[in-house]
Amino acid sequence: MTISRRKLIEPQITPFYHVINRCVRRAYLCGNDPYNGKNYHHRRGWIVNKIKQLAAVFCIDVCAYAVMSNHYHLVLKIDTEQQQKLTQEAVISRWLQLFNGHPIAVDFLKGKRLINHTF
Repeated sequence: MTISRRKLIEPQITPFYHVINRCVRRAYLCGNDPYNGKNYHHRRGWIVNKIKQLAAVFCIDVCAYAVMSNHYHLVLKIDTEQQQKLTQEAVISRWLQLFNGHPIAVDFLKGKRLINHTF
């Protein structure tokens, strides 16, 4: 059974976390794939850039990382001081950097009243 992230991550106890993300069997993030002979080394830069982007958006410091052929490891630190300084508008605008905006969030950032929206 899985455990929700809300219960897994407790910044009051420790702000540091070791995260692993693994590809499915016979899939390669980067490096040489012995099954089809292709080289996916160019993806390493993509992965590192995406890690940096996500870390900036979610107030996380990347302490260390390692990108291997079919998985990567990250050592992360939650920046609670930076997170607590964010306004509601800053949180919404950071979220919209990654995901398509819900009309309510977009209207909120434009300064429109939210009373007309139906849920």
